[in-house]
Amino acid sequence: MKVLNVNHLLDPETGGGTAERTFQLSRFLQRAGIQTTVLALDIGLSQARRDELENVKVVALPCLNRRYFVPWASPGVIPTLVADADVVHLSGHWTLLNAFVHKSCRRQGKPVVFCPAGALTTFGRSLKLKRAYDAWVGRELAQSAAACVAITEQERADFAAYGVPAGRVTVIPNGIDPRQYTGDPDAERGIRERFQIGTAPYVLFLGRLNAIKGPDLLLEAFSRVASRFPEFHLIFAGPDGGLQASLTESAGQSPLLKKRIHFPGYLAGADKTAALRAATLMAIPSRREAMSIVVLEAGICGTPTLFTDACGLEGIAAQGAGTMVEPSVEALAGGLAALLAEPASMRAAAARLEALVREKYLWDMQAARYVTLYEQILGKARA
Repeated sequence: MKVLNVNHLLDPETGGGTAERTFQLSRFLQRAGIQTTVLALDIGLSQARRDELENVKVVALPCLNRRYFVPWASPGVIPTLVADADVVHLSGHWTLLNAFVHKSCRRQGKPVVFCPAGALTTFGRSLKLKRAYDAWVGRELAQSAAACVAITEQERADFAAYGVPAGRVTVIPNGIDPRQYTGDPDAERGIRERFQIGTAPYVLFLGRLNAIKGPDLLLEAFSRVASRFPEFHLIFAGPDGGLQASLTESAGQSPLLKKRIHFPGYLAGADKTAALRAATLMAIPSRREAMSIVVLEAGICGTPTLFTDACGLEGIAAQGAGTMVEPSVEALAGGLAALLAEPASMRAAAARLEALVREKYLWDMQAARYVTLYEQILGKARA
């Protein structure tokens, strides 16, 4: 079987969780014996990232406009890739690359699996452009796909709003590769030196500094409980998505906070693992998210988690493996205060989360589900 995996970004710094999902899925499909090709734009795609994909073929197209991710491909490149595939997997939404590949699939009669990764609901900036995209190709893509993949049960409602019958939606959550998150005491000491916090405990935010991820909510929530927990620091680890200047200014205006709030920038690899393992608590204050990969990273590292009910993590909260609150300053402040005051309860929840991640959220499990889905699609096509 040959699979063409399409995502406009593969770099985790610029592409976030959706890029990481495509990257890991491609690795594990290849390991499962599926001949996998990835089609993406060349933005941030380093040779090291390519090498991590092992035997996966990567086709990286030049990007003509980084604001709207306009790809450039010589005539025949996309049709040839589509023709060579048995199944085409489209990840994300509102991208020209997906639109061009979808149109080629329609012309050639190739089955498409569509995973928008929580992006179907119109949210954030460029709302008019997103609605225009849906009118042009988005709804057609969702409705004509051989199968649609939701990351959470809650995402089924997004597909229903697009007119996709429930029977064509399969839930395959995000996953984690535990071998990429091994502990290293030296690395943990090193990351504390980088943060310049010594041995002080800290709350960690790991993600892009933009409104959807909610770092502004977390900063205000932390400011409300900071006097009760004077030993704690707050680390905002992630690239700037438009809010870093205002966050830095807000933190600097408070004598209580200005030496306890840190912005080390984007963390990856061993640095990210060390930051996760050394943290007292991981906070995920998102205003909207399909399913946070960060919670799985925290889980595999044994780190307690606080997250909002907009993250698609209801199942994890229901098993007592993390604390879920509303995406508001008041709720996050209450969650922080309750958790930081009960370290034993936090550690117990973290142990449950780690066990749950190892039981249900490893990438080899999710790749196997995809293989089964692909086989079902091809079986129906042959019949």
